[in-house]
Amino acid sequence: MKVILEYLKPYRLFVVLAPMFMVLEAGIELLLPKIMTKMIEYGVGNGDIGYVAKMGTTMVLLSLVGIMGGVLCLACAAKVSQTVGRDLRKDLFTKIQSFSFRNIDTFQTPSLITRLTNDITQIQMVILMSLRMLIRAPILCFGSIIMAFTIDAKMAIIFVVAFALLMLVTAVIMKQAAPRFMRVQNKLDAVNTVMRECLAGIRVVKAFMRNEYEIEKFSNANDEYKEASIGAFRLVLMIMPLMMIILNGSLVVILWVGGYAVDAGTLQVQSIIAFNTYLIQMLMAVMMLAMVFLSMSRAKVSFERVLEIFAEEVDIQNPKNPVTAEGSDGSIVFENVSFSYGENSENSILENISFTIKGGETIGILGETGSGKSTLVNLIPRLYDVTAGRILVDGIDVKNQTLEELRKKVSVVLQETILFSGSIRSNIKWGNPDATDEEMYEAAKAAKAHEFIMGFPEGYDTHLGQRGVNVSGGQKQRISIARALLQKPEIIIFDDSTSAVDAITEKNIRDSLQTAHKNTTKIIIAQRIASVKDADQIIVLKDGKINAIGCHNVLMSTSEEYQAIFDSQTKKGVIFHE
Repeated sequence: MKVILEYLKPYRLFVVLAPMFMVLEAGIELLLPKIMTKMIEYGVGNGDIGYVAKMGTTMVLLSLVGIMGGVLCLACAAKVSQTVGRDLRKDLFTKIQSFSFRNIDTFQTPSLITRLTNDITQIQMVILMSLRMLIRAPILCFGSIIMAFTIDAKMAIIFVVAFALLMLVTAVIMKQAAPRFMRVQNKLDAVNTVMRECLAGIRVVKAFMRNEYEIEKFSNANDEYKEASIGAFRLVLMIMPLMMIILNGSLVVILWVGGYAVDAGTLQVQSIIAFNTYLIQMLMAVMMLAMVFLSMSRAKVSFERVLEIFAEEVDIQNPKNPVTAEGSDGSIVFENVSFSYGENSENSILENISFTIKGGETIGILGETGSGKSTLVNLIPRLYDVTAGRILVDGIDVKNQTLEELRKKVSVVLQETILFSGSIRSNIKWGNPDATDEEMYEAAKAAKAHEFIMGFPEGYDTHLGQRGVNVSGGQKQRISIARALLQKPEIIIFDDSTSAVDAITEKNIRDSLQTAHKNTTKIIIAQRIASVKDADQIIVLKDGKINAIGCHNVLMSTSEEYQAIFDSQTKKGVIFHE
């Protein structure tokens, strides 16, 4: 609640105005039955048409004022709910952007999307309803009871009994609703997970003719979501018939008891009409209140899920006393580095890794799938933090450098090539928005992307679809390399980023990098020895440990693992011969 109040604080004027306008509307609604009673008693009863016209006109004018109050209340409430939702969504997105890879691994991407969209929408709806209904409903509810007591205290007891029954029903249903709404949100996460995976891999699905399988998987998740939703809302829907039973039962009691009172001359007919009107107002108000409470119950689940994001401790942060390197040459030192994904994990992904890279050197990293190659290079820009040992860049522990300074030095071309919707120009300049077109052209030429880009009718202004669907895998990788080069880093990491490029183009890229970026430290993760054969050092990883290290010629004479890789690729014709 304290968090929500902080978000409401900037809009406190509208937060105050909304209830004020609603008090105006609700007050007029309570006043109208009383005026109607007077009109019937003194106007209709005495045949005074003038009095009827006067009271009728008063009721119309008051109704218009009440309607205006309701509209203004809705406008203020909508303003508050939408702006708070915007601010909350922005802060949540900002917090997610600060996450390390370990933090991101804690939450599934579809779950993060649900929390940013559906969960915040639930919170917005409760704010909107609260600013309207939480004011309107109590005023109408208790106002109706008070007005009933002003007419006849004995008859008003019926109101108190009906109100107590309604609140009891609401409390019981709300207690059962909360866990069901949590299940609904979890099932929605599952639907988003299946949907996102299928749509992201739609080409693979079609290539393997797995349409029916994916449809069945989605249908199962969708059916589970439906069942969870029906289970939750079936409980909610029980409120309506139960309240209608109480409403109709109360009306019957009023008419029955009131009828005897009219016969006895202790109550007038118009008073019964007023009683019925106030009873309906009260019961409708309680129903509105019940719906608000149920919405709050669902929003509470959503809010707890949002708070989980805010409460997540970002494990990689800037040091309190950062150290800036006096000189910067792109050197890297690993000192007894170990890493595991889980804090208490017994199986380390990397174990006792030590090596030194001089500035400007080219380093190759080979190893079987799962040997820890990608994890190793992700430790350099602190996408993950080491669990033991330390990494030095430019002679300074990466943990003692600001993230901004460190990541300006280190550019990573990730294994999964990600391009964004927009032009090729915007995608390449995404790595350095302030770069000139000439610098962009140079980076594209070094990545061997300039030629095919200029082959498009619109050149660098060619629009790319989501994830670059209208260019080939090799073209995406070269655009991604150009983006990294444009950042002008001291260290550039290629995480198997030329796997979709043919051998000749890959060699041309390597030669271009050696010429145009000879002073940049280059780390190349590859599957093919041809990709790293000319590197200054080649690190062979196996089961998270360094199996061998040295240049190609040294490894060919000293490392059985390296020789085995070489022989297997030679037999398959993988090795590229110059």
